[in-house]
Amino acid sequence: MRRLFLSLLLVASLPFAAGLRGAADVPKMPLLFQDDFKKGADAWEPTDPKAWKVSDGKDAKVFSQFAQSKYKPPHRSPLNIALVKDLAVGDFVLDARVQSTARDYPHRDVCLFFGYQDPAHFYYVHLGRKTDDHANQIFIVNQADRKKISTQTTDGTPWDDGWHHVRIVRTVGDGTILVYFDDMKAPVMTATDKTFTWGRVGVGSFDDTANWTDIQLHGVKAEKK
Repeated sequence: MRRLFLSLLLVASLPFAAGLRGAADVPKMPLLFQDDFKKGADAWEPTDPKAWKVSDGKDAKVFSQFAQSKYKPPHRSPLNIALVKDLAVGDFVLDARVQSTARDYPHRDVCLFFGYQDPAHFYYVHLGRKTDDHANQIFIVNQADRKKISTQTTDGTPWDDGWHHVRIVRTVGDGTILVYFDDMKAPVMTATDKTFTWGRVGVGSFDDTANWTDIQLHGVKAEKK
């Protein structure tokens, strides 16, 4: 397990343009999924398909969450979620490029989801403009309203109208969760939690809008339990 964790830290130091383009860059972590949306978004399951569309970006196709989802979660948690279909993972590295398209205000956000088992059991990362107990943290939803589990975060995520690289590194054996934003050498958030050892991954926002592209998932497939 120590060897796997060290390999994940090595992955986290690779630049996005050069690294994570093939399984050779990620020892013991095969490429399980990638999407640039050139063929549409059939691989995705949104909470509200009418709030998402594939659009032409400046340099690439983008998966655009352009409206608020008409979705009511069972507990206080994000509304806009699009999950990769038919794929659950344990250990993983999730990379994406994202552009926030929301107005600028303290809780301007995008979210990434993992360990997703059902609408009442999952983790998510909230990358918010300004940090408080409900923003710019790692959260767990476990049959209750979302609960902060971050052990480290920043003062806030510096959103602008440009594109940014985000990454999650997850090791289920010791519960490690590492979150990166643009700088792949140092995590902006950390947490340790072993509640969910498998689940689906996804992208979205709490109640804002965003564009996504170049999504890559390296990891270990897991059976649903």
